[in-house]
Amino acid sequence: MSVTNKKAICLYFQVHQPFRLKRYRFFDLGHDHYYYDDFSNESIMRKVAEKCYIPANNLILDLIHKNKGKFKVAFSLTGLVINQFRLYAPEVLESFRQLAETGMVEFLAETESHSLVSIRMRSEFEHQVNAHREMVKEFLGVDTASFRNTELIYSDQIGSWVAEMGFKSMLTEGAKHVLGWKSPNFLYCNSINPRLKVLLRNFVLSDDIAFRFSNRNWSEWPLTTDKYAAWLNKLAPKSELINIFLDYETFGEHNNRETGIFDFLSHLPGAILRKTPYKFMTPTEVADNLQPVSAISVPSPISWADEERDITAWHGNELQVAALDKLYDLTDKVRKCEDKQIRKDWEYLQASDHFYYMATKFFSDGAVHAYFNPYETPYDAFMNYMNVLSDFEIRVNRFIPDIQEQNEISKLNSLIHEKELIIEQQSAELSELKFTSGRKKKKSTNSAKKEGLTSKKTTIKRKSARTSK
Repeated sequence: MSVTNKKAICLYFQVHQPFRLKRYRFFDLGHDHYYYDDFSNESIMRKVAEKCYIPANNLILDLIHKNKGKFKVAFSLTGLVINQFRLYAPEVLESFRQLAETGMVEFLAETESHSLVSIRMRSEFEHQVNAHREMVKEFLGVDTASFRNTELIYSDQIGSWVAEMGFKSMLTEGAKHVLGWKSPNFLYCNSINPRLKVLLRNFVLSDDIAFRFSNRNWSEWPLTTDKYAAWLNKLAPKSELINIFLDYETFGEHNNRETGIFDFLSHLPGAILRKTPYKFMTPTEVADNLQPVSAISVPSPISWADEERDITAWHGNELQVAALDKLYDLTDKVRKCEDKQIRKDWEYLQASDHFYYMATKFFSDGAVHAYFNPYETPYDAFMNYMNVLSDFEIRVNRFIPDIQEQNEISKLNSLIHEKELIIEQQSAELSELKFTSGRKKKKSTNSAKKEGLTSKKTTIKRKSARTSK
């Protein structure tokens, strides 16, 4: 039976850890230029590597071998998590490379910094995506053909940019307010550039695993693979594509081993392959083998966060907007700066996590906002970040002084120079006037003296004449 006659299930995992900032006070500005909490970053990475990344990678590798080409998954590794693997857990990076070598795992492209740049500027967005593609090629040995944006952020415009960069497909959220009566269980395309295929996350089936699996108060607890396969089977008559998109930390970290999450993952491929008509495909295979049913219109950005599935988790209050404005106002200067540490800090400071910690909104999934959050309040997160960013700005300005400021200084220097020339000219004229005036006065005095002598001689002569008479 050909691939096109099969219904597809796409299983995708996001892998990300930010470089968390240390407590940075206002008084540290201009003195301390190292911003990161190395202890927290290393300890959290080691903890998640042992509880999630290593055992889950080993399990998936085993499932790939057991199912002999029938089980496929997709991953997205942020540039920041790749760098943390290199620093703190190189064995994890090696295990991902082993997965890549099976040919059954697709690695997706995204922004290198796990940033929010796509809602700000196209040129920097494309620069970061290209940088990430190079990282995936260097450290995993694979080329990228499909794309997922930070937190699955998507809009018609962002999708059109991604299409023009040559990607075949892009992942995003099957948000209710975007879909309306439509189902997320089909393939769609970008409304501006239909060449880009759009895969929509089935958030109910995804969150059943991610958020509800260990919830004993959930009416469907415990979730078994047979029950899950039955749900998929029920959807099959009216579905072509089921997209299950999860944080990879779902396995072992958000749901610890004792909940049975690894057993669930272990039996999931077999249950789906035996009991449903679905075939595992990667995003690029979906784009190559399924036809989109229609374009999907997304005029304003959506994401997979919170109940609204919008971007207010990172861009929803004045704190977040002010921090993002200040950050991206530095873009042009940073691009001109060749300093390696400046470039690295620029990358690390763009992570969406820093802005997520500033969120003041909490709904049913508010616990997610607190996950690995080092701050007591959003205001603490804002003040700490802005202190770091202010010091970063000072450093950038040392390398690349403010152009407008320099122009103003240049204008003032020119004005001062002109005034000095005028003063010199007027001083010279004044000196000339003094000199001329002095000569005239001396001449006048000499004339007066001569007249005085002549007058005296005349008087003497007259007196002498009178005497001789």
